[in-house]
Amino acid sequence: MIDIIISLLLLIGTFFILSGSLGILHFPDVYTRLHAATKAATLGVAGVLLGSFLYLLFDQGIVSGKLLLGIVFVLITAPISGHMISRAAYNSGVELWDKTKRDHLKNESK
Repeated sequence: MIDIIISLLLLIGTFFILSGSLGILHFPDVYTRLHAATKAATLGVAGVLLGSFLYLLFDQGIVSGKLLLGIVFVLITAPISGHMISRAAYNSGVELWDKTKRDHLKNESK
């Protein structure tokens, strides 16, 4: 049963990483590309690392604190860095996609 759970976590993580890569190639502007990169990659890396952690725990009998710290580090830093990069792009004048309906930062002071 645990092998099925580990396999599912690895497959789900790989799916999110692949979908994030396709989103980076497909989306029209830097803001939607950053969304695809940070959200999908965060879930993907967390899934792969969690699957690896469970494999080491149940198959090898090893508790890897490094994998748990890696999961926590990615879950905390990736969304924040994506937000800061998109905020910096907006403040430096990178244009929004022409079909964007609402600019939430337009009236906010820089």
